[in-house]
Amino acid sequence: MLRHAPHLVDRACVPAIDAHAHLGRWLTSDSSWIAPDVGALLGLMDECNLEAVVNLDGRWDRELDENLERYDHAHPGRFFTFCHLDWSQLDVPGGTDALVRSLERSAARGARGLKVWKDLGLSVRVGGRLVRSDDPLLAPIWDAAGSLGLPVVVHTADPAAFFEPVNRFNERVEELRRHPSVSQASVGPDGFRRLLDAFEATVAAHPATTFVGAHVGGFPEDLSWVDALLRYPNVAIDVSARIAELGRQPRAAAALIERHADRILFGTDLLPIDAARYRVYFRALETLDEHFPYSADGVPPHGRWAISGLGLPRAVLEQVYAGNARRLLHL
Repeated sequence: MLRHAPHLVDRACVPAIDAHAHLGRWLTSDSSWIAPDVGALLGLMDECNLEAVVNLDGRWDRELDENLERYDHAHPGRFFTFCHLDWSQLDVPGGTDALVRSLERSAARGARGLKVWKDLGLSVRVGGRLVRSDDPLLAPIWDAAGSLGLPVVVHTADPAAFFEPVNRFNERVEELRRHPSVSQASVGPDGFRRLLDAFEATVAAHPATTFVGAHVGGFPEDLSWVDALLRYPNVAIDVSARIAELGRQPRAAAALIERHADRILFGTDLLPIDAARYRVYFRALETLDEHFPYSADGVPPHGRWAISGLGLPRAVLEQVYAGNARRLLHL
């Protein structure tokens, strides 16, 4: 019997930029840094052939300053920090103008882009009304980002299964039972599609602003929808935290990436950054290996399936791994 050794990929075949990473402290329960040892992080980056990492945890004002000092200023060219906005300000008079000023301050401090988390569309409210990305209140903010040259990374919705009932028919039922708070079953599939429509409407209405649809635009389960979204020249997508979805439809995923090679960004959303989990991405993107685990963890974290490699050409990998991020960051 012929046996084929797996192509274990220790490092990216060309220098890479992780365009979707978390290095700050707003996501930790004790306000500690996600990357407690920056020297060790740099060593891991060198080991994996990571040229740079985009830190999406800058927040605003003092927290932004401290992220910039710890990463961007201390290690020029290796880290690029994005800011956030305090959406609670929308619910006070003049809130939109205040957020535009906050964005301007963050840009002046050195933020390289704006990160919009999924709370916009799922929980942010003004006067009790749910605010989605296409709300007119936000239009001046998106225009300001464009004027400032800041790309806007938008996390829209969550995996489609999160919006389905948590029962035996849900392909992520084990994950949802382990983490019941992530279920969006009360929003439902119609609410999920409304979030996607809002993001597309936002991209269409602000052609002078560059948007990045995090997590394959929010709908990797339907690559035809993602393909249609990419008809707008001012939008890109990253592949962060969705290699499990891309790898179970490898031919369609590879075709999509090759067709839009100038607007696909490598990103991982690893918490924390870890060499073994990077290597799953490298293997998935670079090889044609079949039916291997999408996670370095023992139990599949999302669903009980395996993935196959996309086998992207080197010229495409050069764009996806770093070329597109360099252009986005004006490097």
